[in-house]
Parts: sequence; C-alpha cells; structure tokens
Amino acid sequence: MVRQAVLLQAGRFVVEMDGVLVANFQECGGLSVEVETKEYAEGGNNEFVHRLPGPLKYPNITLKRGLTDSPQFLQWRPTIAGGQITVTRKNLAIKLFDHGGETIKQWDVAEAYPVKWTGPELRAGSMEFVVEAVELAHKGWREVK
Repeated sequence: MVRQAVLLQAGRFVVEMDGVLVANFQECGGLSVEVETKEYAEGGNNEFVHRLPGPLKYPNITLKRGLTDSPQFLQWRPTIAGGQITVTRKNLAIKLFDHGGETIKQWDVAEAYPVKWTGPELRAGSMEFVVEAVELAHKGWREVK
C-alpha cells in the first residue's frame, strides 16, 4: 500500500523549553542544513576537482511575530556581568500546529541561545509581551514528527 503525501497548511508555531510551552510565533525560518564541501585537486588530473563532504552548517533560526507571557522565555536573553557575556543554551522543541490545534510537525533544536532580539511596536491595551523577532544560534536540529 502506497501512502499518499498530505499537503500541510501552517497554522502557528509554538516553542517549548524543557517541555513547557513558552511562546507562540507566526513565522519560523532557518530550519535548513548545508553540507560544506572541501575541494581536493588530484595531482595529474586536470579534468575535475574532487569535492569532499565537510561539516554540517546550520544557519540561525528566526522566529517572528511572537506572543508570550513566560518569564522563562523573557529572561533567556544574554546577560553581561563583569564585562563577560553569559548565554544559557536551551534545548527547544518547535512545533507546527494546524488550524485545529493538532501538532503536525516538530523540530527539536539542540543547545539554542538568542543572538538577536527585536522588540515590537508597543500598543496599549495588552498585558502580554509581544516579540517581533528572535534569532537563535544552535548546534543543529532534527525533525521528530
């Protein structure tokens, strides 16, 4: 029996830290991986250059248009004490929900930390904290669902 592919319609992304939902986002970018290559020219062979696989390269993940009231997420930003920058690496789960609230995809991100945090345009009347964008460096990701 051949399984048919299902077209997924994105609803929203949520971010979990240590199994706790800490933020909702409308956009997620940077879930990609690239194999760096190293060129090796073989002596006496002028027809081609060998391209050998090198390390994997993961770009930063960018989460945009977020909403949170989680102190755990808001306090995750890097700190400076005594002239030293301190970052706390966290393992994250980025989950894609459909419009019915069901998880349809999940990516586990290893040892992420924020490298850029962009605040929102402020609006009165909301008790929640809006995050325009957060950019995360990390050691890699894997799709688990």
